[in-house]
Amino acid sequence: MTRIAIIGGHGKVALHLSALLTEEGHSVTSFIRNPDHADDVAGTGATPSVLDVENATTAALAEALKGHDAVVWSAGAGGGNPSRTYAVDRDAAIRSMDAASDAKVGRYVMVSYLGAAKDHGVPADHSFFAYAEAKAAADEYLRGTGLAWTILGPGTLTDKPGTGLIDVDPAPGGTRETSRSNTASVAVAVLDLPETAGRTIEFCDGTLPIAAALQT
Repeated sequence: MTRIAIIGGHGKVALHLSALLTEEGHSVTSFIRNPDHADDVAGTGATPSVLDVENATTAALAEALKGHDAVVWSAGAGGGNPSRTYAVDRDAAIRSMDAASDAKVGRYVMVSYLGAAKDHGVPADHSFFAYAEAKAAADEYLRGTGLAWTILGPGTLTDKPGTGLIDVDPAPGGTRETSRSNTASVAVAVLDLPETAGRTIEFCDGTLPIAAALQT
């Protein structure tokens, strides 16, 4: 049994993820900001733990992550407020990476998005700009750490049923929809595949079974 921490535990991807991981027999601690969400998280089989990552220090995060084997970052400010977006999606994410290192967690999976990069091309006056900037900075920082990291880049998230089928590195111009269920399944798969450490995996709903797609 592996002990896995999920940060942003009440998000839709995270709820799918914690259910899948606990079904596999893993012990999951799911960190949430709002204590009212504890029952939803517990319903997946995970153990809810209240932690305000936006304001938590690196030391507090390290204490929370101590004893875990892996951490999955699935938190986000939710858009709409650029200052909060930078505070959560960039600054808190980076603190969690430092905390994982301090807590000797080692394995770190980041849920990012398809197209995340410093040259993302989003105009500065666009509402998505702060998120694109924050995710690019967090992803770049993670690549420079000593963690065994994997960055996941799902396409536009939907609530469609998971098919267990994806395409990695989808061609521009086609549909890039990605179900949240499939995204969670990819996170489970990479946690089971140490050889995916050091990879940025962009994907969308597609045609190949997840395990096969990750080996291409």
